[in-house]
Amino acid sequence: MKPTVDYTLYLVTDRPTAHGCDLLDVVAAAVAGGATVVQLREKRSTTRACVALARKMKDMLDPLGVPLIIDDRVDVALAIGAAGVHLGCDDMDYADARRLLGQKAIIGLTANSMEDILAAEALDADYLGVGPIFFTTTKDNPAPPWGVVGFAGARKASRHRLVAIGGVTAATAAELAAAGADGIAVVAAIIEAEKPREAAQNLRRAMLAPRSAEEVTSLSEIIDNTP
Repeated sequence: MKPTVDYTLYLVTDRPTAHGCDLLDVVAAAVAGGATVVQLREKRSTTRACVALARKMKDMLDPLGVPLIIDDRVDVALAIGAAGVHLGCDDMDYADARRLLGQKAIIGLTANSMEDILAAEALDADYLGVGPIFFTTTKDNPAPPWGVVGFAGARKASRHRLVAIGGVTAATAAELAAAGADGIAVVAAIIEAEKPREAAQNLRRAMLAPRSAEEVTSLSEIIDNTP
């Protein structure tokens, strides 16, 4: 049986923006601060280097009960026995990845548009990464931002667990949680932070913070009135 995953604070790595810090140290600090899932995203590494880094990261995260997701690379996920993969719109087809990884693997899909949201309804994906929510510099040629209202529309249209990604900060996390986000995925907000542990604590606190009745009512109206 597949374990239940807490997507509240989903860290996506980006080694070039880590200010020269050891990525494993940054991830360890983020997890200590409350990151619940880690995605290893290595766009520029060779396969061998990616496998080596992924194995070290998995060895560090497994005892803490934090799932390691590999971005794009089904082969790397298989090589190290990662918890799963995240597939972008141009990556391996979902059905092929599921066949290779099995039913227990976590497979997340990118949703850049409402068309992506609706297409995923026929799939048993574990979650959808919806974004970018806001403008972001961590992606080349990003899709148009969804905004909170757009995300609320995605929430109404999808049966899947939704993770909001793209320009999310502690200042906007609570609003997204109230709009129905199962979690937020962040890159720069932690990787580029001077104190990754404190950054993670602030993000997690914002996601879990109780909302005032007025704020919840206001956001509920946004969701209810979203086409």
